[in-house]
Amino acid sequence: MKNYLFYLIAIFSGGVGVFAFSPFDFWQVSYFSLLSLIWVIKTAPKKIALYSAFLWGIAFFGFGINWVHISIYQFGGASLIVSYILVILLASYLALYPLLFAYLIRRFNVTSPVIFSIIWTFCEYLRGTLFTGFPWLQFGYTQIDSPFLGLAPLFGVESLTFFVVWVSAVLFSVISRFTCKPKMLSSVFVQLCSLCLISGLATFSSTINYTEEVENKAINITLIQGNIAQNLKWDPKYLFDTLNTYQKLIYRHLGKTDLIILPESALPIWENNIQPFFTALQHTAQQNNTEIIMGTIYYDENQSKQFNSIINVGNLDLPYEMNTSNRYNKYHLVPFGEYVPLESLLRPLGNVFNLPMSAFHSGETVQPPLLAKKRYFTPAICYEIIFGSQLQQNIRSDSDFILTISNDAWFGNSIGPWQHLQIARMRALELGKPVIRATNTGISVFINAKGKIIAQAPQFRETTLTQKIAPTTGRTPYSIVGNIPLYLLSLLLILLHISMALLKRKLRLTTA
Repeated sequence: MKNYLFYLIAIFSGGVGVFAFSPFDFWQVSYFSLLSLIWVIKTAPKKIALYSAFLWGIAFFGFGINWVHISIYQFGGASLIVSYILVILLASYLALYPLLFAYLIRRFNVTSPVIFSIIWTFCEYLRGTLFTGFPWLQFGYTQIDSPFLGLAPLFGVESLTFFVVWVSAVLFSVISRFTCKPKMLSSVFVQLCSLCLISGLATFSSTINYTEEVENKAINITLIQGNIAQNLKWDPKYLFDTLNTYQKLIYRHLGKTDLIILPESALPIWENNIQPFFTALQHTAQQNNTEIIMGTIYYDENQSKQFNSIINVGNLDLPYEMNTSNRYNKYHLVPFGEYVPLESLLRPLGNVFNLPMSAFHSGETVQPPLLAKKRYFTPAICYEIIFGSQLQQNIRSDSDFILTISNDAWFGNSIGPWQHLQIARMRALELGKPVIRATNTGISVFINAKGKIIAQAPQFRETTLTQKIAPTTGRTPYSIVGNIPLYLLSLLLILLHISMALLKRKLRLTTA
């Protein structure tokens, strides 16, 4: 086959892989995309295989995260060409991980399908941790509506990604069976049987209610979607309009709902500078027996640090004050969006490194849940929802809900907010807790403990969404043990394969 055909197949299958994610949701495509990648890696000459894997990654990430250019171009002051160049650079960095996957496959001449999955899991672990991590577009998320979703509450989204790669690698082995040795065919048969057992486990798991709703603790919650245009949000001249918008929407529901939730950094000003507003809101909320959770920008004078924060207003037991313990400060910050690496070198280069509010500091890794209406809310602000292990560490046995607030207006009418929503759905399924998601421009939703959307507000509309929702009691296996079983199993299988390889080599030397 001509070398350029390998490149074309890699680019096509990488780009098509994005259609497995929301808003397209063709989850079957994930298997085709990975099968094609594995086929190219194993079939092409080594050098061509590595180039192809890199091109697959550029196509996959370049298309999958193209929405990043919107914030760079429209709100970062960069030209359209520069914004796309930066997206390609980011995609090229992320493509290094499929390249590493291909290199390890060829370097160790991997043939066992399960080892493909282990190597992919290792590469994805690096992608999710190095340089603060960017674990966006993990193939496990595509399976949220597939028959295999039952693996998520058992072992998390990483196990679903592991499964998708394993299936794809087995399919490759089956398709290549005419060139396989009988021993390899028997090995493939064993793994096919293993996959059938795991599929059965996933189906059985999806029928189990690991957590149960506590109906007598159900409360009415109202989400406020202010729909503040991103180009106006940080304009000081528009501050009072923003305040008026949120005041209007809040006062409309005071006394009619138990809890009102506003999106991330709802008020684009230091919380410290509008204390009279919060004092009045605390008094009015208490009078109406309605509490309010909102995203704020908080400057801690004791630490001389600025935080992307969530606070509660109207609580009788913990009345609002700036130094309240009933506060959550975002831990996982967005590079360049909320903080600038190598700040002294990059900030002078231009507006693209000086986005509004790009000088935040991180809160603690593990923080107590927010208390509102005597219920506990385990929070995640915007980008943090993609770090499942962080949320798993923060979830407690007494957590009632998962709360995530966001401002996806940065990414306009793109596929980004839909991918973000899909990730939030997976967190609900993994941890067995309802997810409440309040956003500025959408998509504001209520998600049940099975990862299904039960109420959704329209995008790009100033609106509210009210839903009576019950918390859950109990724990999923994943919420207790996290990724430890998957990593231990991977290590065990690697050691087993190494041992078998050494044993075969010893037998060959003995019989020689």
